[in-house]
Amino acid sequence: MTSTSIKLILPISFHIVGFILEFSTGSGHEQFVYTGFTGSNLTLDGAARITPSGLIELINDTSRIKGHAFYPSPLRFRQSPNGTVQSFSLSFVFGLLSSFSEISGHGFAFFIAPSTDFTDAYPIQFLGLLNSTNNGIPSNHIFAIELDTVQNAEFGDIDNNHVGIDINSLSSLKSYTAGFYNNNNGTFTNLTLHGGGPIQTWVEYDGNTTQINVTLAPLGMEKPTRPLLSLIFDLSTVITEQAYTGFSSSTGLSTGHHHCVLGWSFGMNSPAPIIDSTKLPKLPYLGPRAPSKLLEIILPIASALLVLLTGTTVVLLVRRHFRYKEVREDWEVEYGPHRFTYKDLYHATKGFNSKQLIGEGGFGRVYKGVLSTTKSEIAVKRVSYNSKQGIKQFVAEVVSLGHLQHNNVVKLFGYCRRENELLLVYDYMVNGSLDKYLYGEEGRTTLDWGQRFKIIKGIASGLLYLHFEWDKVVIHRDVKPNNVLLDKEMNAQLGDFGLARLYDHGTDPQTTHVVGTIGYLAPELVHRGKASTLTDVYAFGVFILEVTCGKKPVTEDTQGHQLMLVDWVIQNWRQDSLLDTVDIKLQGNYDAGEACLALKLGLLCSHPFPDARPSMRQVLQYLDGEGPLPELLPAHFSSHMLALRQDVESESSTRSLYPSPVMDLGSISLSLDGR
Repeated sequence: MTSTSIKLILPISFHIVGFILEFSTGSGHEQFVYTGFTGSNLTLDGAARITPSGLIELINDTSRIKGHAFYPSPLRFRQSPNGTVQSFSLSFVFGLLSSFSEISGHGFAFFIAPSTDFTDAYPIQFLGLLNSTNNGIPSNHIFAIELDTVQNAEFGDIDNNHVGIDINSLSSLKSYTAGFYNNNNGTFTNLTLHGGGPIQTWVEYDGNTTQINVTLAPLGMEKPTRPLLSLIFDLSTVITEQAYTGFSSSTGLSTGHHHCVLGWSFGMNSPAPIIDSTKLPKLPYLGPRAPSKLLEIILPIASALLVLLTGTTVVLLVRRHFRYKEVREDWEVEYGPHRFTYKDLYHATKGFNSKQLIGEGGFGRVYKGVLSTTKSEIAVKRVSYNSKQGIKQFVAEVVSLGHLQHNNVVKLFGYCRRENELLLVYDYMVNGSLDKYLYGEEGRTTLDWGQRFKIIKGIASGLLYLHFEWDKVVIHRDVKPNNVLLDKEMNAQLGDFGLARLYDHGTDPQTTHVVGTIGYLAPELVHRGKASTLTDVYAFGVFILEVTCGKKPVTEDTQGHQLMLVDWVIQNWRQDSLLDTVDIKLQGNYDAGEACLALKLGLLCSHPFPDARPSMRQVLQYLDGEGPLPELLPAHFSSHMLALRQDVESESSTRSLYPSPVMDLGSISLSLDGR
C-alpha cells in the first residue's frame, strides 16, 4: 500500500472512530460513546430511523406508532447469574420536537430490558414499553427512566412535564417535575421537555449502596451536583445477568412529533464517557420559518389591504367560531389525548353531511368520517344530553373505555363536547351492523350458518373480556344485533357503550335507572333495577336465538298480539321440533349439532332466574366444545316461568321506558381510581 493511500485512509478511520463510537473492554469496565449515529450498527425497530444528519428519530408524523433503538449487543450487568448488578452510569442528549407548539406528544424513555422484542407493547401512554396486561408484572425485568410530556391519571403522573424512575411499570416509583438545581445557589429551575432544545440526562447506579440518581440540564451546562431524583432500590431484583439498553417512544392520536437522540455514552463500573457537544448533530427546526426580505416589504402593503377587509373578516371569524365552538372545562385537561376537536370531526364527516350518515336510532346519529391527519376511517356518534351533573363522570367512563383492547370489542378512540351534545369517535366497521344482514336489508347477502356461529362465538368472547378479563368489570347493558358491527372479514365486534357501567371487581353494582331495549331485559332488571353481568348473559341468550332463528325477540301477529321469540323456541322444543326454529333463509344448510347447541344455550342464558344462567366464561367453553352443556329438560321452563317472563315483558311495555335505547348521563356513577 502506498504512503499516499495510507494518508487518505487514516483521517477517515479516526473520524469514524471518534465521531461515532468508542468501545473498550477490560476487567469488567465496558464503555461506549456515540456523538451522532451516522454509520452506527444500532438495532432499530418500528418507526425508529437514523436521519442523514446522524440523529436517532424514534417516531414520525404517523399516529399510534412506536419506535425503539437498542445497543446492538447485550451488556453483562452481573458477573454471575446470582451476582449483584454492577455499578453503571450513562448519559444521553435528546430533544422532543413538535410542529405544534401548544400540543405535545407522549414522551420517551431510556430502558434496560432482557429482550429486544416489544411486539406486544402498546403505543400512546404506554411509550412502546408495556401494555395494559403486563404493566406492573415483576417478570418484565425492565428498568426505565421516563421523560413524559402527558399527564396520565391511570399511572398516577404528577404533571405533564416530569421525569420518573420506573420498575416493571409505568407507574413511577419516584418522579419529579423536569428541571435542575443550580450549582451556585441551589435554586431549582424548571426545564421544559417539549420544545425546549437539546437536554442532557445522566443516570447513575451505585451497586454497593443501590442508589439511583437521575440528573438533567440544558446541553452545554455543567452537570449539576445535586441530582433531580434519588432513589434507593436494589436493581439486582430487576435487571437480568445480560440485558439490552436503548430508547423507546410512541405517538398517540395527534401527529407532527419528532423525538430525537443526539448522543449517548455508557460506562460499566466507571463514569460514562463525556459527550463532546461540539460534535453532536443539530436538532431539526419544525416551527414556522423566519420571514424573508421580500415579505418585510410586502407586509405593510398587505396590512393596509387587511384594514379594508376587517369588517368581512370579523363576520367570517364569528361564524367560524360558532360553527366549531366546543365546551371545554378545566377537568378535561387530563383527558387531552382522548379529546378530538370539533373542527377535525366536522371536516372528517364533510360537515356531518347526510350522505355520510350510516346509522340512526334513539341514541342519536352515526356518521362515517375520514381524519385528514391520518386518513383513517372513523365512525362519529352524535348524542344529545341534558345532565350537567353527570357529564364529567360519563366522560371519565368514555376515556376509560378507550383503553379496551380486544378483537371483538369496537375500539373507542375518544370524544368531543359541544353545548348539550357529546360526540363519540369509534373505529369504523365497513360492513355495518348485524341486524341489516339478519333481516334482509336490500343489497345485503344472507349470512350462512358458519358466519352466524362465528359471530355468536365472537360476541361471547367480547363479553367474557368485558366481564372478567379487563381491569374493570364492564356491563354492556344493551347486547343486540344493532350493536354488533362487522369488519371487512365479517368478524363481529361489540359496540355502543352508551349504556355501559363500570365497577370494581368484587363489588355489587346497583343501577339507578332501568335502561335497555324491550325483549332483551332480564326479569330482575325490570323488577328491581339491578344490572349485573348476568343481565348481559340474559340479553346474550336472546341474541343467540335471534341470530339462529332470524327472528326479532318480540313480534306481533296479524291480530296485534305480541309473540315472544324465547317462548316460541321453548314450545318447539317441547314438541320435539327444535330445529324447526332455525332461520328458513338458510334452506336447511347448517350444522344440526351446532344449531341445537346454540338454541339450547340461548334458552339456558335467557333463563328467568339469574342463578340458572351460566357465566360468559362457561358460555365460551360450551361454544368451544370444552365442556358438555348441562342437560336441559322442558320442565326447567315450566308454565309459571313463562308467565313470569310474559309478566316482565308486559310490565316493561306499560312503563313506556323503552321506546328506544336510552343514554341516561345523569345516572352514571363510577370509580376510576387507577388500574
